[in-house]
Amino acid sequence: MTKTEGKTASAAVKDILLSNPDGLREVIRTVMQEVLEAEMDEALGAAKGERTPERLGYRSGHYGRTLITRVGKLELRVPQDRSGHFSTELFERYQRSERALVATLAEMYVQGVSTRKVKAITEELCGHAFSASSISAINKRLDESLKAFAERSLEEPFAYLILDARYEKVREAGVVMSQAVLIAVGIDWDGRRQILSVEMAGRESRSAWKDFLVRLKGRGLKGVELVVSDDHAGLVAAIGEVIPEAAWQRCYVHFLRNALDHLPRKHGDDCLQELRWLYDRRDLDEAKADLAAWLGKWSVRYGTVRNSVRWAGFIS
Repeated sequence: MTKTEGKTASAAVKDILLSNPDGLREVIRTVMQEVLEAEMDEALGAAKGERTPERLGYRSGHYGRTLITRVGKLELRVPQDRSGHFSTELFERYQRSERALVATLAEMYVQGVSTRKVKAITEELCGHAFSASSISAINKRLDESLKAFAERSLEEPFAYLILDARYEKVREAGVVMSQAVLIAVGIDWDGRRQILSVEMAGRESRSAWKDFLVRLKGRGLKGVELVVSDDHAGLVAAIGEVIPEAAWQRCYVHFLRNALDHLPRKHGDDCLQELRWLYDRRDLDEAKADLAAWLGKWSVRYGTVRNSVRWAGFIS
């Protein structure tokens, strides 16, 4: 995969998380709860149980409140103080901040939690800055929550496994560089998609993909019948080593992009639309006949189109 194709890893992860929000819901709930607790600490001038002459008051339990979000209902515990003066703007501001929050969480899931990003989230949610100690506490809990999500056991079988590498701009030692991000998406028998793993890798290689897949198997990945990916040689080899029982198919999107490279822009849309129709066929013989007709029509004018189909493994 080239470094200019498609979305960044963070954007891709955000879309997939939103399409199946169960895991994301708990991460967002953790963020919101920690922000509420930090707000109370700031209002009282002291953390829970902390002895300090700067303390301005004391806690008095919590009350429950439900927040409706695009990932479902979040049940939160809002802290109270004895004087009854504590109030928060978090619930009112959340709807305006949700898009930025989800995008930032996806970015941190890929690149790791950072103080700068946590500070930006909390200020967006609450409309004011937090102390360094409060930011540090939120940072720690968010890091733990994202790590638990990333390392969770995979209890259910996933019939289909989609593997891809995206590229992300990452700052290291003050230098911005592009790094490969390996992504695994599982699809269960009910058609539900779930992000199974996202890991930074220096580059795509057979060893990087093999280690990635071995870790997935170690977390319980099972029941895979079909793996879909691009035709990166190292990736295909790693699939054969780690998941030999599964069939492999070249990614439809990558195949179409490759075919488009062999066509002039003026005919690209028509040619690709006809090629997409082939994927809708339910009968193999019918699909082969249609493919032969498609090749007969387009390879007369653009001979290299036949090569793109041959490299994809559809013809010999």
